[in-house]
Amino acid sequence: MDSDMDTTVTSNTLKNTVCNYVLETLHLVASLGIIIAVDKILERVFVVLGIKFPSALFGMFCIFSILVFLDLTFPEAATNLMDFFEPALLFIQRWLPLFYVPALVVLPISIQDIPAASGIKICFIIVGGWLATLIVAGYTAIAVRKMVKTELIPAEPMSRPSSFSQTEVRVWTGFFIVSFVAALIHPTLLGTHAITYLPFLLAATVLGYMVGCRLPSCAMKVIHPIISCVLFAEIAALAFGFLSRAGFYNVLGDYLTKVPSNPGAGDILMGLLNSVILSFAFSMYKQKKLVRRHASEIFTAVIISALFSLYSTALVGRLVGLEQYLTVSSLPRCITVALALSIASLFEVADSSITAAVVVLTGLVGANFVKAVLDKLRFRDPIARGVATASSCHGFGTAALSANEPEALPFCAIAYALTGISASLFCSVPAFRQSLLVVVG
Repeated sequence: MDSDMDTTVTSNTLKNTVCNYVLETLHLVASLGIIIAVDKILERVFVVLGIKFPSALFGMFCIFSILVFLDLTFPEAATNLMDFFEPALLFIQRWLPLFYVPALVVLPISIQDIPAASGIKICFIIVGGWLATLIVAGYTAIAVRKMVKTELIPAEPMSRPSSFSQTEVRVWTGFFIVSFVAALIHPTLLGTHAITYLPFLLAATVLGYMVGCRLPSCAMKVIHPIISCVLFAEIAALAFGFLSRAGFYNVLGDYLTKVPSNPGAGDILMGLLNSVILSFAFSMYKQKKLVRRHASEIFTAVIISALFSLYSTALVGRLVGLEQYLTVSSLPRCITVALALSIASLFEVADSSITAAVVVLTGLVGANFVKAVLDKLRFRDPIARGVATASSCHGFGTAALSANEPEALPFCAIAYALTGISASLFCSVPAFRQSLLVVVG
């Protein structure tokens, strides 16, 4: 009798677990699907209307305005809306670094025609520019904070995504092996090389990120998850190129095609970048009290650092003799990739992969050294540390700092979004773009 009861209880528990999992999955698909759909609709409308302003940025402002309006009129509706999109926001936060990876994976193709001397100059701009922008943002925040003397209050708690399980690693490993072998046997199994290679290249990228995130913290100081992510993808491309005799560069070319009708793994990942921008609206709304209370410090530091970053890059590029097109491609180096690519399009940059690579490399430099530099400069205020980090090395620096300093995370998140937003707004003005081009020479 007791055995039958135990069996029934176990069966009911299993059913409830399965039902909950299915419901959570459907909730995630619905919330993320709506964000992606809104992004694609806005993008199409802006193309049809010939509007050059970033469509995702407009969408972000709309979402934020709707949330604020609901908060003032129907607070419960605003709360319900935030709760509904929470799974999508956690998904984006969990996988965010992956959306930046394609630019680094195809970097060997992008830099083929760049002279070594120019590459060294770009590296100088990346490292020196990151440090200079961090200093400007940090000291600006400190100076304004001393003037306004606003008391620091605790921020709203921020949800953190779950870590990767061993089961997830095994599933993606199996998926990689099966799709890799299938592509070797029949390179056009799914119609084209790019689409056939997509599954195993995507799996390799995801596995690299998972493995990188599971490394000991001491190892992460040397090997950022993004680095392991890129290495896994390129090793997979190299192995497939050798075994299939397709060639390494040909496989990399199919990783990021930039052709909607023939997408590669990189196109799928970068296709979610605009969704990241839309998600900023929810992050800013959640910290609206903090933004309002410390608006003077945050906005002043963000605006000054964004202007400094753009004009200093233009000026230094000219002084060191960097080619004009490379200097222009490097202008949004401190802006998150999604918005940096929008800014690059405003300047009609021919190869946006260079812009993306410069942005990601800036983030990697910041992620590895930001905490040590902040300590060396004696920036102890969480506002200064958060704003300086996000304004100089966007998402990567934010992730690196907030892992050990959760009190700085809200300021990182706010500055991370606002730096890109303010720079995008500036660059949307033709006169401003022209002034930068004059400095570039």
